[in-house]
Amino acid sequence: MLQRVFAAGMTLLALAALLAIGDNYVLRLASTAAMYATLAIAWNIVGGFSGYPSFATAAFFGLGAYVGGVSLSHGVPLYVAWVGAGLATAAFASALGLEILHLRGHYFAIGSLVIADVLREVTTTWTSLTGGGMGLNVPLLMGSPATQARVVWLAMVVVAVAAWLTSWWIWRARLGVALRCIEQNEDAAQVIGIDTRTAKVAAFSISSLFIGTVGAIYASWVNYIDPTDVYDVSLSVKPIIMAMLGGVGTLGGPVIGALAFLGLEELIWRNSLEFHAGFLGLLVVALVLFLPGGLRDLQGRGIWTWLTSALLRGRLR
Repeated sequence: MLQRVFAAGMTLLALAALLAIGDNYVLRLASTAAMYATLAIAWNIVGGFSGYPSFATAAFFGLGAYVGGVSLSHGVPLYVAWVGAGLATAAFASALGLEILHLRGHYFAIGSLVIADVLREVTTTWTSLTGGGMGLNVPLLMGSPATQARVVWLAMVVVAVAAWLTSWWIWRARLGVALRCIEQNEDAAQVIGIDTRTAKVAAFSISSLFIGTVGAIYASWVNYIDPTDVYDVSLSVKPIIMAMLGGVGTLGGPVIGALAFLGLEELIWRNSLEFHAGFLGLLVVALVLFLPGGLRDLQGRGIWTWLTSALLRGRLR
């Protein structure tokens, strides 16, 4: 208990320090980390808790980005546009879930994957509203660049914390029990009286709510979006890798995986852009073959023991 209180206190102190003295580069990294954590946590609600391999993250992210961007372009207040984008994405996910969540396994994976392509085509052809293939200019945030960076960072952190708290609540609630039963054996869950369809649609909708919200915040952050950017298939793949890296189906795993993934992205991939896809593929293979439980599989081994003891002693630099 004392360790958790200490960790929470240090986290709050670090967040306060970032807000006070962080420069734009540090705030950009922190904003990206919070966005990645939200995407991984949201995916984990469906893919980790219920075992349904969703590839719809890019669809929800892009939809949220365009709903938020179009709303801001028509004079909707900033925070209303962000929240509205999340709610609109959740409503779309609810309707979509009723149609495709009867599919299982790779059939569901393929069905969820093509949604981003469909939305990309709709966005590209609806030129009068979305700007089509030319993209959409999103109004700038008020204030100086430093103020804008802090607003985006704070918004991303708030959504990430809300996503994690919601994930924690689901895990402890009846919905979490239903999702875990579905992950173990959906047919048996139906036999014992669990409304599996309602549970799956609820998880799908809650997951999309946070994805669509960070999509809208991202649109305000970059000030320009186009269909190929916000509907990029990598936005569906990366959250899965993050969750796998930290531990699928756990509460803290997606956050740890998101931070580890961002570190790899900053240190390695952005210095080797031509091998980016290759690194992603190698990472997936390595996780599946050697660390199917993510970094937690290192627990009890030498590296994990050393890192844990060093963190507890405060000697890790």
